[in-house]
Amino acid sequence: MIKLGIAGVCGKMGRRIFDLASQNRDFEIMLALEQKGTAVIGKELGKIRISSSPDGIFLIDVFVDFTCAEAFEANIDYVARYKKALVLGTTGLSQAQLQKVEEISKVVPVVFSPNMSVGVNILFDFLPEIAKRLGPDYSIEIAEAHHKAKKDAPSGTAKKMAEVLIGVTKKEIPIHAIRLGDIVGDHTVIFCGNSERIEIKHQAHSRDLFAVGALKAAKWVFDKPAGLYSMQDVLR
Repeated sequence: MIKLGIAGVCGKMGRRIFDLASQNRDFEIMLALEQKGTAVIGKELGKIRISSSPDGIFLIDVFVDFTCAEAFEANIDYVARYKKALVLGTTGLSQAQLQKVEEISKVVPVVFSPNMSVGVNILFDFLPEIAKRLGPDYSIEIAEAHHKAKKDAPSGTAKKMAEVLIGVTKKEIPIHAIRLGDIVGDHTVIFCGNSERIEIKHQAHSRDLFAVGALKAAKWVFDKPAGLYSMQDVLR
């Protein structure tokens, strides 16, 4: 059984990861972490008390962090100190923070992905092949839409899609971001030639999609050597 710690456990993603892990016999939740000053600190969630202290990381095997860029840094220092595996789905990280993830991965195994869904990670593999076969006569743009409370724009997923396409096309890929209502996550890649248009769209119907992927990554990474891994590594 894998002993799990979850950051931001009362957030949209953290709570779904908590609920699904609680129903999975492969996991035992040992740490439910929330930000200091939050009203839920000290309250019971299932069979565990919500804490604001990352010191509890020493109890776990794998730490799952889908919080925000501000909360991420304090958590990752504890992960390195206690040498625990990390599943990181936090987006909107600065260049300095991304560098810190790389440094931490020299000490502990880290699965870091802007999107934990199976479908999106398959697209990361196939989009460059489509661009290569269509050739330079096709222009490419990306449109993404998320709920109005999402802080970063464009999304980490859209940036990753652009990155893998730039690797083939050697051209900048424009990204259009929409923040409306309660959209979970839509990503559309548009390939347009003079006489035709191809649109490849991924829609997330529920956050469970990402929570299931995060738990799949947690199972995969807990006994791996130190290194920086992607969700594509998990799926392969």
